[in-house]
Amino acid sequence: MKIYTKSGDKGQTGIHGGRRVEKDDIRIEANGTVDELNALIGVIRTMLPERHAWQEMLFTIQKELMTVMSHIATPSDIRDKNPNALPEELTAFCEQQIDLLEAGTTASRYFILPGGTPLSAYCHLARTVARRAERRLWTLNRIDPLPSVILTFMNRLSDLFFIMARYEMQQQGAEEERWHSFLYKRKNNAR
Repeated sequence: MKIYTKSGDKGQTGIHGGRRVEKDDIRIEANGTVDELNALIGVIRTMLPERHAWQEMLFTIQKELMTVMSHIATPSDIRDKNPNALPEELTAFCEQQIDLLEAGTTASRYFILPGGTPLSAYCHLARTVARRAERRLWTLNRIDPLPSVILTFMNRLSDLFFIMARYEMQQQGAEEERWHSFLYKRKNNAR
C-alpha cells in the first residue's frame, strides 16, 4: 500500500465511519491540533534520558491521545461503534502527575515568561498547543458533542505541561523570569 492515496487531492479527507469532510472542517482542525501536541510530546521525550521519570508518563499520554483522536474523528451518532475504548481515568491520571510534580515545586505568585531551559521551553510550547487543541475541541463540541472526558483531559494536559516546565526549571536551579504578580494575590495581600 502506497503512502499517498490521492483521495485528498481535492480538499477532502475521510473520517471514521467512511464520511468525507473538508480538510479545514473543525473536526479535522481539532484532530490536527491534538496530533501536533502528540508530535511535540514525542520531541520532549527525545530530550529526556531513556530512563527519565517522565518517559513512561509521556508514553502513556501519547498512546491515550491516539485513542482520543479516534473519538474526535468519529461523529457522535456512530461513536458507540468506535473499537477504541476511551479511558475514563484520563483526567485523574493527569491530576496525579500534577500533584506529584507540585509537591516538588515551590508555589509561584507570578506570571512566568516561557523559556528557561530547552526542556522547560518545550513544555511551555506543549502547554500552548494543548490550550489551542482545547479551544478547537470546544468549537467541535458545540457542533457535535464530544465525550466530556476528552475536554477535561485536554484542560488538565495544559496544566500538566505548565507544572512540568516549572519543575524542570527548579530541578536545574534556573531562575524563572517573572512578568507580573497575580493581580488577585496583590489585592488579597493589600487587605
